[in-house]
Amino acid sequence: MIEKDDLDIVVASLMDGKTLLYPTDTIWGIGCDATNAAAVEKIYALKQRDHSKSMLVLCADIGMVERFVAPVDDTVRHLLLDGERPTTVILPLSRGLLAPNLTAADGTIGVRIPRMAFCLSLLKEFGRPIVSTSANLSGQPSPSCFADISDALLEAVDCCVPSRYEEHTGSVSSRILKPQPDGTIAVLRP
Repeated sequence: MIEKDDLDIVVASLMDGKTLLYPTDTIWGIGCDATNAAAVEKIYALKQRDHSKSMLVLCADIGMVERFVAPVDDTVRHLLLDGERPTTVILPLSRGLLAPNLTAADGTIGVRIPRMAFCLSLLKEFGRPIVSTSANLSGQPSPSCFADISDALLEAVDCCVPSRYEEHTGSVSSRILKPQPDGTIAVLRP
């Protein structure tokens, strides 16, 4: 578990609109306060990512999803809480609390509730969703461990989680699911 002092530093960085390099339950990610449009813009610039490729957000729990993204029905609740593997669910955004430059052109946003203790502690302490996108330049392979992150990206982010997490290698991608109006679930990434 991360030290309270370290967690306070990371949370303060997010509150100040800074970008963050951090381990997630899938891979190392770049994140920021998902409600701060200027911080989200920094990530697009860091990754050299086209704005048409939206990013996802991590939420601590269903309550955070409902407060910042949209109401959740039983089907979506089950998908988000399914412990089988990390799962990102594409939801229509019905709350106006996330940065407007974060959502897809169709008004949706990818949401995941991580299982990793560090991410959950960070989200609960911060109290808002955090952007999560792979720690690589757009179009480049996702890093499987901290050592695979480019030096240019390491220098470009404002804050990095303490080095004890450098060996984190959760290199499994999340599956991506999108509930459809007819009640079916589209599998965008198995």
